[in-house]
Amino acid sequence: MTANESGSVQTLLSLHHTVLAGMQAGVPMPLSESVEFYARMQAALVDSSEAAFRDALAGDSEETGALLRLWRKQLTEWDYAAGAATDVWCAGTEARTDERRTVVFDRLGLEPATRKLLDTEIPVNKQAGPVVISREYTPWRGHSAPRGTDWYWPAYERYLRDTKGWSDDRVADLGEAAERVVERMADPTSAEAYQSKGLVVGYVQSGKTANFTGVVAKAVDAGYRLVIVLGGTLNLLRGQTQRRLDMELVGRENILRGTVETESDYADDRDWLRGRFLSHTGLPSERGGFDIERLTTRDNDYKSLAQGIRALEIEKREKSLPLYDPRNLDQAAARLMVVKKNKSVLTKLVKDLKKISGLLGEIPTLIIDDESDEASVNTTNPRRSGNAERTAINEKLSELLGLLPRAQYVGYTATPFANVFIDPSDSADIFPKDFLISLPRPKGYMGVQDFHDLDSHIPEDERTFANSNELAYIRSIDAAEEEDDDSSLRRAMDMFVLTAAVKVYRESQDPHVPAEAYRHHTMLVHESRLTADHRELKGRLLRLWDESGYTSATGYERLRELFESDLLPVSHARADGYAVPGSFDELAPYIGAATARIGGDLNPVIVVNGDKDIERGEADFERRSIWKILLGGQKLSRGFTVEGLTVSYYRRRAGNASTMMQMGRWFGFRAGYRDLVRLWIGRNESAGTKELDLYEGFEAICRDEESFRAQLAKYAVLINGHPQVTPAQVPPLVSQHLPWLKPTSPNKMYNARLMEVRSPGEWQEPTAYPTQSAALRHNTGLWAPVLEGLSSTPSDFAHREEATGRLHKFSALTGILAPHDLLVLLRSLKWGAEQQFAPHLTYLEAITKVTGQVNDWLILAPQHATGGKRAALTSDRTFSWFGRDRRRGPLFGAISEPKHRPAAHRIAGAFPSCGDTETERYVAERRGVVTLYPVVESEYRAAVTETGRLDPSRLVMAFSFIAPTSATGTDNKVVRFTTINSSDEPIIEVQSRGF
Repeated sequence: MTANESGSVQTLLSLHHTVLAGMQAGVPMPLSESVEFYARMQAALVDSSEAAFRDALAGDSEETGALLRLWRKQLTEWDYAAGAATDVWCAGTEARTDERRTVVFDRLGLEPATRKLLDTEIPVNKQAGPVVISREYTPWRGHSAPRGTDWYWPAYERYLRDTKGWSDDRVADLGEAAERVVERMADPTSAEAYQSKGLVVGYVQSGKTANFTGVVAKAVDAGYRLVIVLGGTLNLLRGQTQRRLDMELVGRENILRGTVETESDYADDRDWLRGRFLSHTGLPSERGGFDIERLTTRDNDYKSLAQGIRALEIEKREKSLPLYDPRNLDQAAARLMVVKKNKSVLTKLVKDLKKISGLLGEIPTLIIDDESDEASVNTTNPRRSGNAERTAINEKLSELLGLLPRAQYVGYTATPFANVFIDPSDSADIFPKDFLISLPRPKGYMGVQDFHDLDSHIPEDERTFANSNELAYIRSIDAAEEEDDDSSLRRAMDMFVLTAAVKVYRESQDPHVPAEAYRHHTMLVHESRLTADHRELKGRLLRLWDESGYTSATGYERLRELFESDLLPVSHARADGYAVPGSFDELAPYIGAATARIGGDLNPVIVVNGDKDIERGEADFERRSIWKILLGGQKLSRGFTVEGLTVSYYRRRAGNASTMMQMGRWFGFRAGYRDLVRLWIGRNESAGTKELDLYEGFEAICRDEESFRAQLAKYAVLINGHPQVTPAQVPPLVSQHLPWLKPTSPNKMYNARLMEVRSPGEWQEPTAYPTQSAALRHNTGLWAPVLEGLSSTPSDFAHREEATGRLHKFSALTGILAPHDLLVLLRSLKWGAEQQFAPHLTYLEAITKVTGQVNDWLILAPQHATGGKRAALTSDRTFSWFGRDRRRGPLFGAISEPKHRPAAHRIAGAFPSCGDTETERYVAERRGVVTLYPVVESEYRAAVTETGRLDPSRLVMAFSFIAPTSATGTDNKVVRFTTINSSDEPIIEVQSRGF
């Protein structure tokens, strides 16, 4: 590109900056006319035509890149726009759709060639946005009614893009999620005080802090002038949160407030010294904005204010008007404090606030509660304790909310079950009565599902490092072996050294490694919460390190074997383009540098547990680079981010899903080393052991969590413009896949109730079958006549998936059962955990007796293609049986086979026809499908093979069902609740089950 061409593009870039900034209220307007108008105004000597714009976009200069970034940012904003902001122009189109983009292009008046070019360079991001369960609310946000001063949100956006390197899509995702929160808070200028309460559900270590930083930025811009962030229960977490907010939102000028750099509380901070803290290029109040005054610092929690209460008092410019009047709000500085959830700290804050009681009713306040399911929830049993006092932190939160009638409470958590079990009728508590928002799983995030093969269609003997997450990332700890020789722990430590060497190798060889991706490299060892155990374990770790011989021939051979059998094949399959050493000899020169970073100071282990004798505050990821083995318990199991975590060794069990998930520190973002991640975890080593399979526990949690999120997404769809459910109706959506693993601690579940689960067209598979012989015999007796009455010859079923073209085929015996007959049978069944099937039974009763939305049930008994695994039951006739084993207690894992499901979905009306004649013969209006699986557990299979008969007292008659797709109920809602709150009144009135 010539200098003249570059100058033309630069001029065009300047014009487009002006044009897009000038589009009134953010509404897309005719582009060519606007560019031509500003070109005349500025006397710009440049071709302002649309063709010149296309030519500029197609170039390869730095100016072209800047022009493309400008349009990517603007188009993303229009693509994502929602709520009142779009009412005047979006023509009813949904955000993140091709239809929305078409409306934008139409309003811009773009030519087809320009549209095609922009769509190619800036495709619509169609990834799902946040899921919102909400009460009706009065919209007050949006361009049609601008409010406040846009200062901190634009600054935060710039920081994320320019300093942290976030993409436009990622920034827009964050902005959209933050907006969904702020728009459901009360208008800070409203004359009528309203206190909203909400909950935001993210994933463990997935960026919740970034989200609530965005919420704070938008809230203070809108007029909220007191922000209280409850930063966890530990000093470590509170300080971590304070620093993030100071660095990314508050900014240098608000921190310094006229003092010299060396007097800052961050004077020794590496990022402060390198200029990575946000800068406003001047005090905001002197540049048309407003200041944020910190009432806490990184090292100092909230303390009683000795200087009277001036720091909390907000001066009113117009004395005769209330503070919430815009003429006062827009001139006032905001106050920010990050406080620990500690009774004494919160007592000081409450006491100081009471001193300015006359002003409290006028202060728009935002309370952000990080890790809101910990300490904040009242765990007093209401039925046992009568009018007993609340638990300490919950009591102080209630006092705080009582003092601040304009306070908006927003809880953040990755484990929401404790919060949604709060009594909805307790107005003094923190139940999220106004909104519950589920954040989407971020791109690049490595969560629990990435360590499991959930519902994989790949047979176990065909799984590889490439197609199996379990094979790639999971390594089992054998408890019996470990007690004798620490073999698993040594192997985990060896992998920690090998992955460290690969990181050093990539630093020197791979230009694609993200900046500072390897600043930290850590291994987590988590066996116990007890500090006494940590002392013993630290000794074991130091001994293993000293005996490792990483620079000796013996150590090299051990590393070579692990490299060739584990690290190399996994990285070949999953390195995603990052450099991988071709052999151990190529990696070997980097091992010395890696071990020096880890143990060169003769201290390869850092303890993080609060024991001052052995913890020296060395796990400060902000102040220095850390390549260490981290050992701890409670401090490492909630909120605290273990940076650079690559190898985890985990054996600590917990009795509820919330606690276990919070201990999953191996979840998070692993840019540049995802293929190196390994998890050594306790498994169910032998029959009869008291040890629980921790890996199985995390899989169950994943299923519980995904079930919860999927149901929220389904129920978030509005019906006739109104919400299907409100947050008060959410608790029954919580499921439990393992009997020993409750969703949260028992003292947080006093208000949980069961519900009806409506599942039209969905495959449902009960798994909680009884273990007692009498119960099994009873169930077999109920199903035997149905099984014996099926067709004498099997029919062939097939269905081809539309998306993949994959053909699923099987043969099955068939029969028809009347709805009433099936209902009588199902009511009589015995269960190992009755509560698992009860909500489904309520639904089946309703569509049978109340709405009459099922005409009949097709019974399928799949038969094996080969002659094996066949046996007789009550007659000489033989049937196929299935070998399955329970995972824990009464619960099996998956019983059905994936190939059986598509044809059943088609017959029930959930899938379109693929043209298979035999399958289509069974399709009928209002027909459901029941699939039978006679299951024989491993200890009884030899007897079945020997005798050729199925023992009714040893047979599990398992089944799955799909209700007709049309069986939605009378009101087309997805759920009907039987949930009640402490007022003993139904949240939703339900129909009687006394049929």
